[in-house]
Amino acid sequence: MTAPIAYFYPEGHAAHSQPDHPERPQRVETIRRTLEDAGLWQLGSHLVNEGLAADVLAAVHSAEMLQAIQQYCQQQRNLDADTYTTSDSWRLAQAAAGGAVAVAQAVWRGEAQTGFALSRPPGHHATRTQPMGFCLLNNVALAAQHLLQHEGAARIAILDMDVHHGNGTQDIFYDRADVMFCNTQQLPLWPGTGRLEERGVSAGLGFTANLPLPPGSGDAAFEAAYGELFPALLDAFKPEMLLVSFGFDSHWKDPLANLQVSAAGYGRAVASLRHWAQQHCGGKIALILEGGYDLDAAAACGLAAAQALLGHEITDAVGPSPFPEGEDWVAVLDTARKEFSRG
Repeated sequence: MTAPIAYFYPEGHAAHSQPDHPERPQRVETIRRTLEDAGLWQLGSHLVNEGLAADVLAAVHSAEMLQAIQQYCQQQRNLDADTYTTSDSWRLAQAAAGGAVAVAQAVWRGEAQTGFALSRPPGHHATRTQPMGFCLLNNVALAAQHLLQHEGAARIAILDMDVHHGNGTQDIFYDRADVMFCNTQQLPLWPGTGRLEERGVSAGLGFTANLPLPPGSGDAAFEAAYGELFPALLDAFKPEMLLVSFGFDSHWKDPLANLQVSAAGYGRAVASLRHWAQQHCGGKIALILEGGYDLDAAAACGLAAAQALLGHEITDAVGPSPFPEGEDWVAVLDTARKEFSRG
């Protein structure tokens, strides 16, 4: 029987933690507990990490990077000022990526209608050659690459909702035509990439689409991006599956950024992408957790996302931002439409 949703929970992930760091185990625990309390966790199948194929890992990350991560984890050293490791981090990073692969594979094979991987540590800042920004391995990139190399996929789309630009995912697929990368992010904000003119190179030219949102952008901007702008690009690209980097730090309560998206806004964005997938690629869509650092937002956004994937009514216990949404994003959207229309 096909499950309505496949989940991955990273058993033992709390062994990857550092005191007072925003990327902490409670992020995942809060989402799981909220889904359990709502009865949605019980509706799904629960997948385990089945490992990463060596050829997939090698296609996404350099051998030097993989060796460096292992060495730093053995020494329990920070990879950079923001990205910590413990003696368990290498094992858990592989498990997080393997869980993302398992969820994407289950949806691709029709074993589940949709999927939600609570992968931790997150991944979308990890480039071909450099772990950074709390990320060790690029979970969503490895999931996409697995589908392309081992499941017969020809075209995959990755859509990134995190408030920080998915620079690692963009880097990995920037010169390729088999993966379309669409991203909303706050700009200016770390890592400083994700400008409109970043469109890909060589065979990948035209297959990267960034919508940099000014601080204060909120639900209306998300609705325009995920309900109009990106679906039009998907129509032309014709992906066979959608993978969503689900960072909930665009939420108005997040302490590390300044967007004004609500949990309901997140839910509607996921619902729009699910609708597109149902119309065009057999409903194949899976979410893979990225950033997000407020626990109330974690509960509300995680629940709204799962409700959207399941076709349930979207709820939002936190509610909309108490601050008015900015409108500077409208001009950015107009410029993006012109930029993307050039192909």
